[in-house]
Amino acid sequence: MVIEWSQKNGDTTSSDRPKVPVATYVRMSTEHQKYSTDNQLAVIRQYADKNGFEIVRSYADEGKSGLRLVGRDALQNLLSDVEGGQADYKAVLVYDVSRWGRFQDPDEAAEIELRCKRQGILVHYCAEQFANDGSMGSSIIKTVKRAMAGEYSRDLSVKVFNGQANLIRLGYRQGGAPGMGLRRQLVDQNGTPKGELARGEHKSIATDRVILIPGPEEEIRIVRRIYDLFVVKGQIEVEIAAILNAEGILTDWDRPWTRGTVHQVLINEKYVGNNVWGRTSFKLKQSHVRNPEGEWVRANGAFVGIVPVETFDRAREIIAARAERLSDDVMLEKLAAVLEKQGYLSGLIIDEMEDCPSSSSYSHRFGSLLRAYALVGFVPDHDYRYLEINRALRRMHPDLLSEIIQGLQSSGGSVSQDRETDLLTINQEFSASVVIVRCLQTTTGSLRWKVRLDTVLRPDITVVVRMGPGNLEPYDYYLLPLLDMHQAVLRLCEFNGLSLDAYRCETLSRFYAMAARRSFSEVA
Repeated sequence: MVIEWSQKNGDTTSSDRPKVPVATYVRMSTEHQKYSTDNQLAVIRQYADKNGFEIVRSYADEGKSGLRLVGRDALQNLLSDVEGGQADYKAVLVYDVSRWGRFQDPDEAAEIELRCKRQGILVHYCAEQFANDGSMGSSIIKTVKRAMAGEYSRDLSVKVFNGQANLIRLGYRQGGAPGMGLRRQLVDQNGTPKGELARGEHKSIATDRVILIPGPEEEIRIVRRIYDLFVVKGQIEVEIAAILNAEGILTDWDRPWTRGTVHQVLINEKYVGNNVWGRTSFKLKQSHVRNPEGEWVRANGAFVGIVPVETFDRAREIIAARAERLSDDVMLEKLAAVLEKQGYLSGLIIDEMEDCPSSSSYSHRFGSLLRAYALVGFVPDHDYRYLEINRALRRMHPDLLSEIIQGLQSSGGSVSQDRETDLLTINQEFSASVVIVRCLQTTTGSLRWKVRLDTVLRPDITVVVRMGPGNLEPYDYYLLPLLDMHQAVLRLCEFNGLSLDAYRCETLSRFYAMAARRSFSEVA
């Protein structure tokens, strides 16, 4: 028998005192098993029991990176509840400082805690060896730990990059479409083939790898014919594209050929079996960077080539000589003519123009495209770039629409598409429209999107695809129902309050689930 001498007759024990309502927040990426949400919650519950707390609400971001706030729905919901006056708790229990995030700027993690404290919601770090009591000591320790959390991500980024570079040197493919005439082959850790990956399929076992293999003979003949027309027959890219289009031959993405797509076939080293990676980078999810060629990672002869090396080298020589034969003044005159005709310049636009050196030729001759732009009086800015971005997004729309239709059908739904308006009708029950929205970045680095809803078709649901910085890939998605949308134009920022962000999702799985159907017996 244990006697609590500290308690006197008539005293209220700690178990009799009303417990303080609290919420929990847990986050797990793929870092380490000790950060599994179950392990975090076990420590948090023990802390709550010991300190007289009652858990009334839980928020969990599973499989979410801590580098950015974007995509972490649970944390955004927590902040929305706290700042919207909907929090029915007095404190938030978090496993440790790094669970808020491994931000590269420690002040971002501090801001999250500050937003809670401003609303009278305290934050407790249950696994830390200090009390978050506002003292100078705890403030110093938190600052150090926030910086350490960011440094952990930087160190991990270096290790991941080196690991990926090593796989490239071993001859394994690290993402990207295979291209015309090539296919992706899945192999196990011993290099034994396991099967061919179709478009949109990915490996599911960590030790499996992907290599490139020759594709269908018909596609290989098309690629070799492109090289023959260019090297032997002396046809230029735009003429080759016209020949292929006249014969009804489409690219590997089922699109008509252009000067640019033909040019990419002629300069991509994968057609001779070389594995090249790292042309661009997106380290720590901060910004996309185009790396100089000297920093690319390569493995020559990693795959079975479908074009002879001599033929490929000859094509590269022709492309280089085509620019070398022109003086600097002539090249700039041609670039100025493109600017006058198009009103703006970009690598894509230059590569698509007839009787003009390629963008790589300008970059090689003048050191960079930006310097060539400056020499013809062109300064890339918002007013010019948005035209090219809009064109790229319009080209992206058919593929994205096909992907969404496939996702709906895979969930068991039926989909019909209006070929004139692209309006989708799902299960003959509701309609949906897909809108891709360009990302704008302010001078302060904030992100903005302008959404125009279709007031003519009035779809039941508008699927808004918000593009990320650089407009290269989706940032997130909004599923906007017609009943709740009362404006034709929506201006969105990164965080828009619960009234709009309640419709936000990181993937379209929620939308696909709307098409799923169950049998009566299963429901019963």
